Amino acid sequence: MKNYLVIGGSKGVGEQIVKELSEKGNFCHVISRSEPSYSFNGNWYELDALSGELPTIEFLDGLVYCLGSINLKPFNRLSLEDFNTDLNVNFFGALKVFQHYLPTLKKSEQASVVMFSTVAVQSGMPYHASIAAAKGAVEGLVKSLAAEFAPKIRVNAIAPSIIDTTLASGILRSDQIKENMIAKHPLKRILNPIDVSKTTCFLLSSDSNGITGQIIVQDNGLVSLSY
Repeated sequence: MKNYLVIGGSKGVGEQIVKELSEKGNFCHVISRSEPSYSFNGNWYELDALSGELPTIEFLDGLVYCLGSINLKPFNRLSLEDFNTDLNVNFFGALKVFQHYLPTLKKSEQASVVMFSTVAVQSGMPYHASIAAAKGAVEGLVKSLAAEFAPKIRVNAIAPSIIDTTLASGILRSDQIKENMIAKHPLKRILNPIDVSKTTCFLLSSDSNGITGQIIVQDNGLVSLSY
């Protein structure tokens, strides 16, 4: 049994990650503002990870930072507050959590950390200036941390295209919009939380022992293929 911490594990991708890790016999610590509506093997801490005092956890083999935002606006409507908010949620929150639990992660024989980016960093997309800038900072952090803490701690990120979760409900707000979005992807589907949780659990496991400092693009071919 291994010990994992999932930040933002009460719903969406985080929920699926906790369920899969727990089903495999691992112990999960979940930090979120809302109580998980599902059962799992582990502890739940009611906390805003961005502003609250993070709890002490004695043993960790892996950390997943699932908090994120979707803030799509024309550049001339983006304020400095928008940029600050996206940076706080996506970058500074991840930085805070990693720094806090670094001593604990170092106790593991080999720990694994997974963060999240977006395909909009690697492929320019209109209306993504704020979120792409924040996630670009995450990608730079991932590569730097992977280099600094190898071979003890592996650090990777997943860069997905849109995932069918409540966070994306404002974009996927009708069946027609969802169908149009599906048509844009070469694999004629959009990601669901289980797709991404399986990739995350792979990166946490010993099956990915040779992978660190990578940004894993998971996009149903959206930006990876000329289509």
